[in-house]
Amino acid sequence: MRIVGLFLLAAWCAECAWGGFTPAGYPMVLLFLAPLYGGAALLIREAGRRAGAGWPGLALLAAAFGLVQAGLVDQSLFDPAALAGTEFADAGRQATATTVPALGFSAEQLFTFVGGHVWLSICAPIALVEACVHPERRHTPWLGPAGITVTALAYTAASLVIFSDSGAVAGRGQIGFVVVVAVALIAVALLRPRRWRPFAGHPSPRPRPGPRPRPRPRRGGAVTSPPGEGVPVLWVGGVVAAGHLAGWFFPASWTGLALRVLTVAVVVALMLRWVSSTAHALAAWSAGVLVAAAGAWLTPPYQAASPAMMLAGDIVTTLVAVGVVTFAFRRLRSRSYLPRTTYAECAPSSTNAPPTKQKGSNDHP
Repeated sequence: MRIVGLFLLAAWCAECAWGGFTPAGYPMVLLFLAPLYGGAALLIREAGRRAGAGWPGLALLAAAFGLVQAGLVDQSLFDPAALAGTEFADAGRQATATTVPALGFSAEQLFTFVGGHVWLSICAPIALVEACVHPERRHTPWLGPAGITVTALAYTAASLVIFSDSGAVAGRGQIGFVVVVAVALIAVALLRPRRWRPFAGHPSPRPRPGPRPRPRPRRGGAVTSPPGEGVPVLWVGGVVAAGHLAGWFFPASWTGLALRVLTVAVVVALMLRWVSSTAHALAAWSAGVLVAAAGAWLTPPYQAASPAMMLAGDIVTTLVAVGVVTFAFRRLRSRSYLPRTTYAECAPSSTNAPPTKQKGSNDHP
C-alpha cells in the first residue's frame, strides 16, 4: 500500500493540490501523470534512502528531477509559449521580466518550476507516506530489482509521452546547462550522504542503542541540547507556512525573486537546525501542501471551468489536503509507543565502541 500510496499521492500533489485541475480531471491526472510523478518519487526515495542521504539529499535529488522535467521533458522552462492558451498566460508574460538572455529562460520560472517539484511533486508525498508506515520500514528501501525496473520503465514511458506532446524547443546550450546542473545536484546528494544523516530524523544505517545524550556544556556553565531538541512541531510547520505565504506578495521581478530566494534560504537554514524527527519533517513538508490547498481558492485551473466546478474543486482540494495531512499525523502518533528515533541514532557516531547501557535505563535496543 505504501508504494501505491506514494505513486498516486505524488501525482495529486504535483498537479491538483494547488488547484491545477478540477475533480473532473483527477482520473486523467492519476492515469497519465502518476507514472511520471509517482515513478519519479519512488525512484528518488529509493536512491536517497539506499544512499542514506536524508532529507537534504532527497531535496537535491528532487531539484534535479524538477530541472530535468522543466528543461528536458516538457521543456516549459525554455518554451515562451508553454503557458499560452491556459489560464496562466499572463503569469508567463510577467515572468519574462527575469529572463536570462544567455540561456533564454526566466529565472522566476526556474525558481517556481523546480521549487514546486521539490516541494509538492517529490518531498511532501514522501514525507506523508513515510509517516504512515512502520518505523522499521520508514527509512528502508521499498523496491526490489524488479520494482525498480518496472518503475523506471513507467517513468521513462510517461516522460516520452510528455516530450512528444510538448515538442523539442531547447537548444544545445540549454540542454547542456540542464544536464550539468542536474548531474551536479545528484552527485552532491549521493556522494556525501553522511553529511545528511543528522537531519530530519534519518537514522544511521546501523542505529546504536543507548540512553538519550545529555546536553553539551558550554563556556560559562551553560548547556546546549542537540539541534532541533525541544522545538515544537507546530513552530516548524508555522515557519514553513509563513515562508510560503510570504512568496505570494513578492512581485515578478528581479527584486521579488531575490526576496523569494532570501526567504527560502532563511527557512531552509532554520529547518536544517530544527528538523530532527519524523514529526518535524512531516510538519515542514505538509505545511506546504496545506498552503497550496489554501492557494487553490485563489488560483484558476489550467483550463477554464464553470464557477460551480471551480468551487467544487477548491472544496475537494481542501478536504483531501487536510484529510491526508491529518491522517499522516494520526498514524505517526498511533505508533508513538514504538521506540522513537533519537538524536543519537541520527548523528554519525564519533567512536567505534558501542555505548554501554546504564543501570536502570528503560531504553530498549
